[in-house]
Amino acid sequence: MSTLAVAPGYAAPRERAVRAARPARPAARAAAPAPAAPVRLTRRGRLVVTLLFVVALTVLATVFGATSAATGEAGTPVPTRTVVVQEGDTLWAIAGEVAAPGDVREMVHRIQELNALPGSGLTLGQELAVPLG
Repeated sequence: MSTLAVAPGYAAPRERAVRAARPARPAARAAAPAPAAPVRLTRRGRLVVTLLFVVALTVLATVFGATSAATGEAGTPVPTRTVVVQEGDTLWAIAGEVAAPGDVREMVHRIQELNALPGSGLTLGQELAVPLG
């Protein structure tokens, strides 16, 4: 639903005749314009204003938001070796063979990053790139 504001310029036929009989005001005493009626938003209007605000905020976040810091240059390659997962192997055990004592957790993380593993689960026969030392 929407609302419609009607200006008070409409007068009944009898009132028009009375107004026509009155003398016109002099130009020097012109009255100040009547204050404008306050703007009222309907439910649909509030929804439209809210949606426009959200769209504008999304556009600003997209334009001025975080950008990728990736470059076209290749990084330094990590020396790796390939390990084929055997029955009973775990990511922790494979990392423990390569990592220095006390650094097994960090090596597990590096192996997961190198191979884009979503978790620590391995499958039989899977080939893993394992960093050297």
